[in-house]
Amino acid sequence: MRIALIHAGTVSIQPIENAFRRLWPEAQLMNILDDSLFSDRGEGALPAFMTDRLVTLGRYAVQSGAQGILFTCSAFGPCIEACANDLAPIPVLKPNEAMIDEACAAGGRIGLLASFAGTLNTMPGEFPVGTDVRPVLVEGAFEALLAGDFAEHDRRVLATASAMEDCKVFALAQFSLSRVAPLLEAELGKPIFSTPISAVRELRRRLASQHKLPNRS
Repeated sequence: MRIALIHAGTVSIQPIENAFRRLWPEAQLMNILDDSLFSDRGEGALPAFMTDRLVTLGRYAVQSGAQGILFTCSAFGPCIEACANDLAPIPVLKPNEAMIDEACAAGGRIGLLASFAGTLNTMPGEFPVGTDVRPVLVEGAFEALLAGDFAEHDRRVLATASAMEDCKVFALAQFSLSRVAPLLEAELGKPIFSTPISAVRELRRRLASQHKLPNRS
């Protein structure tokens, strides 16, 4: 079964491929990368023209034989919803929706960590109304990651999370942040939810109901 992974940056590719190897190794992955999406999107409000861009990418994936689509960038939520409506009934997932469900089920104030400012313009609104969410931008972490300074990236994320003592659980808003989840769990002793594992599990569940796949977790 072919699964299209649509990326806005190379930093998302390894985390999601690792998650598929762990949970669904037999899936045939198709990587679609448009690394101009971040710069064209900017850090402010989501431009209207981005919806057509993402719908076009989704249609290309389906024309190439994809039976399911997972977007790996969390800064385009409304555009991905439009793509899902356009391509229904083919499953099209936002990167964070399954993680949000799991974090909410854990209970307590959720610390939502992001390293790209644009993510926080849309993602907090994807949580159910009334959810106690504290969104925080990890300053400089994304730039460190792009520069290949993984240690500095992880240090900044840990320092930011450590200062959020009132949060009971943490949700890592981007696939690229998932690398630091084990460190946060060890240092903070709190539940940490990251997007790749939750997303693969949910996509497999949806496709299992359509195609009678074994639905293992």
